[in-house]
Parts: sequence; C-alpha cells; structure tokens
Amino acid sequence: MSVSFNVAEKGSGSYRPLAILRWVMVVIFVSFGMQKFTLQSAQGIAQFITNSPFVSWLSLFGLRGEAYVLGVVEFVIAALLAAGAFSPILSALGSLMGIATFAVTWSFFFTTPGVVKWSISTDPMAWNLAGEFLFKDIVLLCVCVVLFLASLPRQGAQTPVA
Repeated sequence: MSVSFNVAEKGSGSYRPLAILRWVMVVIFVSFGMQKFTLQSAQGIAQFITNSPFVSWLSLFGLRGEAYVLGVVEFVIAALLAAGAFSPILSALGSLMGIATFAVTWSFFFTTPGVVKWSISTDPMAWNLAGEFLFKDIVLLCVCVVLFLASLPRQGAQTPVA
C-alpha cells in the first residue's frame, strides 16, 4: 500500500474546485508579501510584532527588516502553493505554512493592546480598524486548513485522478 499526497488540480468532481482556493491564496500571499516591502506596511505591522509572543523576536531586524523577513516568508508560501499544483508534498507544505502564518496573525487579535475591547455590555466585543483588518485572517486560516486537509493522503478511498 503506497501513501501519496493529493493535488486538487489532478482530482475530479467536487474535489477539483479546491484548485481555485489554491490560486486565490497564491495571489493573496504574493500581494501581502509585496506590501511588506513598503515603509507604510512596515510601520503598520510594527505594533502587532512588538506585542506578539510568537514573532516579537523579529524586532532584532529593525522596523524594515522584520517586514522584509515576513515578506520573504509570504513569497515562499506563495511559491510553495503554486508549485503544489504539480507536487502534492509542496501543496501540503505550503498550506501548512499558510496555517502557521494566519494562526500567528490571528493571535494578534488577542495580543495587541487596544485591538479589541471585551465587555458584558450590549456590545460584548468591539474592535477598532486594526481588529477589523485582522478579523479576515480567520477565513484565510480556514482556507489554508481546507487546502492542507485536501492534500493529505486518504486512507481507504483514493481521490480519482482525471
């Protein structure tokens, strides 16, 4: 019994449209990566990095350096996801790295002071613009989870190959 990872582009039926999600994520990671090479983006993400228990070490590279590191990582993820259309292992690796990326950015929602205000009032959770900006990452995290799970080997039933 051989174990092989899956690629949506080589599947059929309801599995094949997952390829659309892959290419949307490639575009998203390329655009996010490009943004990290601008001063405005570097300044915008500094508050999140400084307060994060996961990536605060990036401040060793300075304001622009930390953004450059993240930009390169996002370009690598985009490249892995794109190559994943042809290599199932790269598909799994790229989507797993995407999961890690969005899990960390989603954590900013909780670790950055002032992003969200929790209360027991009529508005139990209110967030500012930074919180609204981060809230979308839960959807992108879920997309990466779907891509990762779809690329894993299936026990028992094999995904039909077109």
